[in-house]
Amino acid sequence: MSQAIGILELTCIARGMETGDAMLKSANVSLLVSKTICPGKFLLILGGEVSAVQQAIETGASLAGEMLVDSLVLPNIHASILPAISGLNSVVQRQSVGIVETWSVAACISAADRAIKTSNVTLVRVHMAFGIGGKCYMVVAGDISDINNAVAVASESAGEKGLLVYRSVIPRPHEAVWHQIVEG
Repeated sequence: MSQAIGILELTCIARGMETGDAMLKSANVSLLVSKTICPGKFLLILGGEVSAVQQAIETGASLAGEMLVDSLVLPNIHASILPAISGLNSVVQRQSVGIVETWSVAACISAADRAIKTSNVTLVRVHMAFGIGGKCYMVVAGDISDINNAVAVASESAGEKGLLVYRSVIPRPHEAVWHQIVEG
């Protein structure tokens, strides 16, 4: 059985809570995240079998209507995604870094998943829309050629939905910048 996560972002907190309830009742899924994010949006992340997550997201997207910001079903999620969302994945030595900034959490997580599945990089963090105007960004570390590939793949992924804000590659980050990135 294949595991997946589903993400729904809404522009309304009350509708988000109502939608989350309907999603959980529509399929056998687990609620991973249910919270407000800036600027007044609501984020739901569910986990479970791919078909159940797809059913829940379809139900949620239908109920969200015009308040839907973005949605995503991500089957076979890379193992480093959830730790990067809830904190930081450790990186031992200073390396090149890549940063991809998006307009939605769903677009960023999808971009991060694609990037780390196609490049030999470490996903350091996924910073979700807290205090940054509803945007999200991901940071990857590795050799410069791998970082360039990962950033290109992630940017293309976010760009498919028109949700790419900016991308950056820092070949040799200053020690102070490196510590801020890997220590939070």
